[in-house]
Amino acid sequence: MAKSALWWQRDALKWLVLALCVMITGYLVVLMYAQGEYLFAIVTLILLSSGLIIFFRRRAQAWRYVWPGLAGMVLFVLFPLACTIAIAFTNYSSTNQLSFERARQVLLDRQFQAGDSYAFSLWSTTDKTWRLLLKSPENKQFITPPFSLSGKGEQTLTLTETRQEPAGERAMLRDITQNRQALSQLTAHLPDGTQLRMSSLRQFSGTQPRYRLGEDNSLTDKQTGKVWYANDDTGFWQTKDASQQWTSEKLSPGYTVAVGWDNFLRVLTDKGIQQPFIAIFIWTVIFAALTVLLTVAVGMVLACLMQWEALKGRAVYRLLLILPYAVPAFISILIFKGLFNQSFGEINMMLDGLFGIKPAWFSDPAMARTMLVIVNTWLGYPYMMILCMGLLKAIPDDLYEASALDGATPMQNFFRITLPLLVKPLTPLMIASFAFNFNNFVLILLLTDGGPDRLGTTTPAGYTDLLVSYTWRIAFEGGGGQDFGLAAAIATLIFLLVGALALFNLRFTRIKTD
Repeated sequence: MAKSALWWQRDALKWLVLALCVMITGYLVVLMYAQGEYLFAIVTLILLSSGLIIFFRRRAQAWRYVWPGLAGMVLFVLFPLACTIAIAFTNYSSTNQLSFERARQVLLDRQFQAGDSYAFSLWSTTDKTWRLLLKSPENKQFITPPFSLSGKGEQTLTLTETRQEPAGERAMLRDITQNRQALSQLTAHLPDGTQLRMSSLRQFSGTQPRYRLGEDNSLTDKQTGKVWYANDDTGFWQTKDASQQWTSEKLSPGYTVAVGWDNFLRVLTDKGIQQPFIAIFIWTVIFAALTVLLTVAVGMVLACLMQWEALKGRAVYRLLLILPYAVPAFISILIFKGLFNQSFGEINMMLDGLFGIKPAWFSDPAMARTMLVIVNTWLGYPYMMILCMGLLKAIPDDLYEASALDGATPMQNFFRITLPLLVKPLTPLMIASFAFNFNNFVLILLLTDGGPDRLGTTTPAGYTDLLVSYTWRIAFEGGGGQDFGLAAAIATLIFLLVGALALFNLRFTRIKTD
């Protein structure tokens, strides 16, 4: 009886936890749907439904151990990847973020001053509320009912004509200034229906909607008389000339539209994008390959030295050489940024004292790239050294004893025995390191921020930019508007390149193990 009661309690607790998880997830799905995030809601609902099926059906018990990993991969890898690829086929940017309906409503909500200006004064009441007194140019007075300035959002007040000032204390200019934001959200309606809004610290003015919506979704500017038409090719409302051709005038904000392969074609055809893209791609490959080569070379040589039995204090040296791996990378990068400072850095001070030179590490493209390789080698060699130290233990001593009998030198031992036996198991790790440095965003951002900048490019680009930092700068530093669509297209190309490297790695590893 005691065991059955215990099992019943465990089952009840399990069902209770499961019910709570379903309720919370279901509530989140409803919230996402209500906010218009339909894609997120659908993905979450699919994951929830599949999880319930797997955990409720006995035939699917084996999937219980696989489903969390698959769900995480779908939610954090495949779904963001699909969204990035989808954005690459749109004009999504800082000026084209909204849907058509939302952008149209934003434009229709715009007001312009049209009508008389009314001097106003603010009066406090005994119950900590306020009343607004407006005086027309004809010296007519209008007053609002009591209202609060502590509330958030828009407030609409109805004005009534009055002949006397309200009871209470008149607010000073300081009080009006302190409550300016709340006052700017007030809309006062005169008895004839005219809308008044705050136009200065002492006046309310008549306002009207600036645009009138037409049947073809055109917008007529009441202030200038211009007619703006929705251009679904560019995602903006634009005017037309006498020949009914689109002009360069645009209304902002625009709306998001599908542009097909335009973003990818811009990378291939726009000289201001094509040239820096190709140059940055070549530099990215060189940087990643050179970093892997130097870190492996330095790590392998140091690992061989640490295995040298005649070296005294090897434990101390080993600890000191591993320390750069223990320090967080961003701290080391920022320290090196100070060391390489052209005017006050210790490195230039030593070079100036010894050789009389002070390299321009951050303004000269060649020196900036050299600095990146030096710093990245410093950050990466401890990892390779640790790997090589472990692999050296697996090399039989008989090989070195036999070579000693043949009169081989230490250099011959290294190139004929050590290097061939280390390169084979290190190859997959070298390929993985190449893929990591291909997207080494933190190093570029903290050390050079992509500089020095290239001149004459359509998008912001620098001589030390990698493809990943170049993409980031297009997405968040674009001078003509943050171009997320173009950045997503370049990110998709980077994904294909890194994916090709991963496939090469798998194929190469399979060949080595067969």
